Amino acid sequence: MIVAILLASGKSTRMGEGVDKCFLSLGAKPVVAWSLQAFDRCQDINEIILVVRKEHLGAAHTFQSMFGIRKPLKIVVGGARRQDSVLAGLRAMKPTTRLVAIHDAARPCVTPELVSETLKYARRFGSGIAASPMVDTVKVASKGMMAEQTLDRSVLWSVQTPQAFDAQKILAAYEQFASDKTRTFTDDAAVLEAAGEPARLVRWAEPNLKITTPMDLTLAAAILRLN
Repeated sequence: MIVAILLASGKSTRMGEGVDKCFLSLGAKPVVAWSLQAFDRCQDINEIILVVRKEHLGAAHTFQSMFGIRKPLKIVVGGARRQDSVLAGLRAMKPTTRLVAIHDAARPCVTPELVSETLKYARRFGSGIAASPMVDTVKVASKGMMAEQTLDRSVLWSVQTPQAFDAQKILAAYEQFASDKTRTFTDDAAVLEAAGEPARLVRWAEPNLKITTPMDLTLAAAILRLN
């Protein structure tokens, strides 16, 4: 059993107060639907777990018929933090789940090919993290806007989703920090690393934009050729 966990329960502070970016329109359907359909088309995925906020439960239960999702779709309610929402999704997996691919629904340009590539690495190494090498020069500015240090970009990577894992290993890592309210993890690989396991990066060159500002909707539409 290979499961996809699709996260659509985050707060969109940079989009404006009260705006949920995953439910904004991107072309003729909401942002979340693009990722949902990509995972549905991926032959490696057996089941999809969609994590949403409580107020979106009603809408989420219509997605299977509305967007023609053929694979089993389970809807669960997320938590206050991203890591709480991921753990809710992981706990909803069947015990027979071998691999899991975790994805932020705010990345609507994901492809079935990328999902399969991360899963291929997860089978071999226990994890497969979509990433691209940094092309910009990166500065450290810990005090205001004064640059103090230039990092070596040859060893720096921009990490994305999907992130695929041995299901029981990533579940155990998340459970280890479930009661820790002092640590915030911005991605799943960081949880694995904190539990003492390295994460294997998967180089991916195609656009995998994350929707964070209104301008990103325009860029995503261009990438998806909606204009």
